[in-house]
Amino acid sequence: MPGWFVRLAIHPLAGPDRSYAALSVEKAVAVARSAFGTDVRIGASFWTMTSFGHGIPLTIGCADEKHERRSPDGPLSASSGDYHDLLPNSIDVAVGARSVEVEAAVMSVLVQQDINDFLIRVCSSEHVTTGGCSDLNAWGPPIELAATYHADSFVARDLALSWVHVHEGYKVGRAAGNSLDALRARVEAAPRGTRIAVAGTVARARKHAELEDSAERERMGLLVRDEPDPRARWRKSIEVTEREDALRARGEVLPLGTRVALAGDAELTREQVLAALSTRPATLLEALEASAVPDDAWRAIEPIALETIQAAKEGAPTENVIVNTGAHTRFIEHHAPFHVRRLPRGGVVLATHPYRTLWPLWADALFALGLIS
Repeated sequence: MPGWFVRLAIHPLAGPDRSYAALSVEKAVAVARSAFGTDVRIGASFWTMTSFGHGIPLTIGCADEKHERRSPDGPLSASSGDYHDLLPNSIDVAVGARSVEVEAAVMSVLVQQDINDFLIRVCSSEHVTTGGCSDLNAWGPPIELAATYHADSFVARDLALSWVHVHEGYKVGRAAGNSLDALRARVEAAPRGTRIAVAGTVARARKHAELEDSAERERMGLLVRDEPDPRARWRKSIEVTEREDALRARGEVLPLGTRVALAGDAELTREQVLAALSTRPATLLEALEASAVPDDAWRAIEPIALETIQAAKEGAPTENVIVNTGAHTRFIEHHAPFHVRRLPRGGVVLATHPYRTLWPLWADALFALGLIS
């Protein structure tokens, strides 16, 4: 926006980094466009406002194809400076009908507003097909994220990308640009009856991410173990990463590992994913909307939370309260609602609070359609 300034950093694969301390938005866009396509990753940092009235630093990262092959985080990413920028430890709440439940609901409502706003703004380009939001560092299985974006109505993409990531160990950032037909073919390639483990909670999703990162380091270590010199091992690991798809097709690299189930994980079968991919997008979307029904605890507390938020906006006295306690977290984990938002141009956002994953919403919708029991 006019009057805003952006800090720009350009990181080439070869040669020195370049940085610009304070560019106008128009100048930053021009500089980034001129550099893109020359084996670079670009970071644009600026300040933005949250629904809590807090100014927070936000960085938009954009990677060209070669950079993305080396480190598949997604061609476009956005991150705040700190975990607590979007999930604050304390918030200002209007004095009045105060309780843990009201405070947690106020936080949940405002955080979900921010997530919807940021995700749509980052993804609202004709070149972006899908995206997601999570408090995890990596772009993991979409059904284990807090929110996903689809430029079209084909939300079954979430299931197909999750299958590719969990069953094949293939990074979502590298598969997200595939067509639905290509994703379906990858699901069909698995043997009949194949199942994957799904993390229904954020804690289990984090644990899976840790185990998968560790397994990937071990796998890469085995691939470069014959190189005695550390620099040679590093160069070989980069070469393998950049050429991995072609090498795997020839059987020249170790396969990526299938996730190992943890206690309490749900299961999703090959046939269930294929059935969802074969379901009319409108039918699947309607099932998700019907499943995004708040529970009784949320319905009871939401009107009070909305009144409290409105009172603060109108200038009522407020008090700063701590909202990162176990009681606040548990209320959000169990009761924060799911939202299915249809966008004006045919896009869709599925979202909840980052303390939850989208899997419970998906599980209810698939059950309602008779695709899982």
